[in-house]
Amino acid sequence: MLPRRRFLQHSAFGIAASAGLPPLFAQARSTPYSDPVWHMPDEADSHTATWMAFGASGEVWGDRLLRGARENLALIARTIAAYEPVHMLVREDEMELAYDLCGKQVDLLSCAIDDLWMRDTGPVFVKGPSGQLAGVNFNFNGWGEKQDYARDALVASYVTRQTNSQGLTTFLKLEGGGIEVDGEGTAIITESCVLNLNRNPGISKAQCEQELRRLLGVQKIIWLPGIAGRDITDGHTDFYARFAAPGVVVAGFDPDPQSEEHAVTQTHLKLLRSAVDAKGRRLRVLRLDAPSSVRPQFENKEFAAGYINFYVCNGAVIMPQFGDLKADRNARDTLRDLFPQRDIVPLNIDAIAAGGGGIHCTTQQEPA
Repeated sequence: MLPRRRFLQHSAFGIAASAGLPPLFAQARSTPYSDPVWHMPDEADSHTATWMAFGASGEVWGDRLLRGARENLALIARTIAAYEPVHMLVREDEMELAYDLCGKQVDLLSCAIDDLWMRDTGPVFVKGPSGQLAGVNFNFNGWGEKQDYARDALVASYVTRQTNSQGLTTFLKLEGGGIEVDGEGTAIITESCVLNLNRNPGISKAQCEQELRRLLGVQKIIWLPGIAGRDITDGHTDFYARFAAPGVVVAGFDPDPQSEEHAVTQTHLKLLRSAVDAKGRRLRVLRLDAPSSVRPQFENKEFAAGYINFYVCNGAVIMPQFGDLKADRNARDTLRDLFPQRDIVPLNIDAIAAGGGGIHCTTQQEPA
């Protein structure tokens, strides 16, 4: 079900240093701990815009997937743009191509980027007590220095400036795909990613929880084990479990007992069903089974065939579909029940799935 991006090692640390970037720890200043001032809203709350990156490149994606990935990105952007503004970062020399694929309904901004995963490279937006917006820069380091990231390390700061938001710094290194919140003080996070030595060596779970309380306003973290080293993300939360509403979680399950993901998704379901949130509520957990088959055109061992990586925007839920009619229909119907006031829009994003990601991975919401 959940195979995702494999490792593409390009001596990332050396490239970051040669680009003149300061060491990540030099950026990781933080204020003393106190009662939370900031909170991360639920994704289903109203958005000002969605941010994306037209960052597929032949070096990373290869000739076979490159065109399909670009077309998928444009399809996602155009679909979301029917519901809310979309800002797309584009390399200067690809502006014409991006415009041809995205059309005039998508706002294109020239920016140097390495890849397309805005969920991980962009800022995590939070709101203050008066509704003011801030962007948290979680010191993106190429998922533990597995891929070039010198340009993408600057994306969070760039987007924060573009939104005229306050920038927040931290000593933690992680990605937005590793964090899922309900907007009421509860988070779901995978240990395999956030507590991984390739991101946060020497940082205890308690220290991590304290810092995330300061930055995101979370009072309770439900930790899932994930699988370290299984893919380039080390098991992001947004492929395993998502809040549909406070107290309601939809979790992915791989029913194939031969799959590497079968046991861990089974463990996640048990943990979630026994968990309570920050308000003391026992979670209502709905299971979404992976498709048993996918369309053959882009099928490969990295293909990310799970339905959990959907994106909630103003008025709609944008979800993947893979050609397994029964599983696609079940996922659509489940999301329709969970989000009855929104359109449920299934998209064929097989090329991006073949690159190990999904719709949620390519987007980052800017809260209203």
